[in-house]
Amino acid sequence: MSELSHFDAAGSARMVDVSGKPETRRTARAHAFVRMSAEVLARLAGNPKGNPLEIARIAGIAAAKRTSDLIPLCHPLMLTHIDVETAVEAQGVRVVSSAATTAQTGVEMEALTAAAVAALTIYDMTKALDKSIEIGELRLLVKTGGASGDYRRPDA
Repeated sequence: MSELSHFDAAGSARMVDVSGKPETRRTARAHAFVRMSAEVLARLAGNPKGNPLEIARIAGIAAAKRTSDLIPLCHPLMLTHIDVETAVEAQGVRVVSSAATTAQTGVEMEALTAAAVAALTIYDMTKALDKSIEIGELRLLVKTGGASGDYRRPDA
């Protein structure tokens, strides 16, 4: 395991200097799961606020573009692709985001932010029906590019 890169020799937080790194194509996919009852799932389509899954998709995309505003030491990135997919399952809604860029640093945080905010948006749009909805399983599935190489979660 490599050292934590967001600390200097004195232990102070710092933004990593990526100026010496080459720009390469980098991608990431992330996942979240919104666990809810069958009753809430059945009422998704009739939500008076609009389609929760489509609004969550747009919210996730918008959030990915603002990741460096939310996470203090993230670099602002020019994303070349961001998407959020949702799938209704028996126990809830699966959220999978994908992000890509050609840059000096990776897009893992953008993909994770997209999945998290999409899941939070689904909660926001359904909380009137059930406050016990759970958001979980936020995780990086895959990342490609960069000096650290590719990563694929074993269960991805």
